Amino acid sequence: MDKSIELKKLHTKWLAECVCKLKKTATRGVPGDGSAHAEIVFIGEAPGAKEDKEGRPFVGAAGKFLAEMLADVKMKREDIYITNIVKYRPPDNRDPLPKEIAACAKWLEEEIKLINPKLIVFLGRHSMNHFFPKEKISTVHGKLIIEPKWGKRQHFLPLYHPAAALYNGSLRATLKEDFAKIPLILKEIAKNPSTIFPLP
Repeated sequence: MDKSIELKKLHTKWLAECVCKLKKTATRGVPGDGSAHAEIVFIGEAPGAKEDKEGRPFVGAAGKFLAEMLADVKMKREDIYITNIVKYRPPDNRDPLPKEIAACAKWLEEEIKLINPKLIVFLGRHSMNHFFPKEKISTVHGKLIIEPKWGKRQHFLPLYHPAAALYNGSLRATLKEDFAKIPLILKEIAKNPSTIFPLP
């Protein structure tokens, strides 16, 4: 079966089965969006008001900034896949609670396993801390992390969240600088394909 069809089926299943309590207050679930064959998966925090209304991740101001940065590295949104650790909007855009993150965790894991990306980019500390709870975004942003995950060596790149950078000029410059590393990282992974093959 084509991966795109499998991905649609996966979202249909989890929209029905996800037990996240945010379902009660959100307008709709917001599944991941983009290419099922993407080399890069971007993971944000949770849908905001515009995402809750439209049912797609990163369609607000942060999404526009993300599209701008993708264009800077000669990429388009259609080339990548983008999702959140939580698929339903928290009330008043508050931080998602650990129980809410846990309720959506299997959905996120199945998305990643199906797409099987070369690189996972964390947008903000919440998505990074879901996988690396002890790390601080201020310390590791822009630094490649390579860890065994899902039976292979997986590459992770933590970045500041575009929404935070919109309101902080210095963060904006840092994020754009870190973002520019993405094509170079993909080239390095391509040069060393053994790093993305299953672990012995």
